[in-house]
Amino acid sequence: MGVQMPFADFQKSTAGAALPPGLGGPLRALWLDAAGRWDEAHEAAQAAGGADGAWVHAYLHRKEGDEMNAGYWYARAGQPAATGGLAAEWEAIARALLAKL
Repeated sequence: MGVQMPFADFQKSTAGAALPPGLGGPLRALWLDAAGRWDEAHEAAQAAGGADGAWVHAYLHRKEGDEMNAGYWYARAGQPAATGGLAAEWEAIARALLAKL
């Protein structure tokens, strides 16, 4: 991807109107979710594919209250189903994905 971004900068950017340049699909999906654009976030996670996209996809379905669908996507991601708060999960996923940049 070629872009590096500390978590605090990524989180702060969600208050802005424009996506930071160079974000891959899963991070783009998290950014869109934080910006209140769930449908677009879901589309981005779905399009991203792979384990990271599936992880964000799981989080998004958990957020909407669809635990069964979320469970499917956690399994696809190879991640345990989250049980904590949504904000903590969003942060954990974002930090993990940002560490891969």
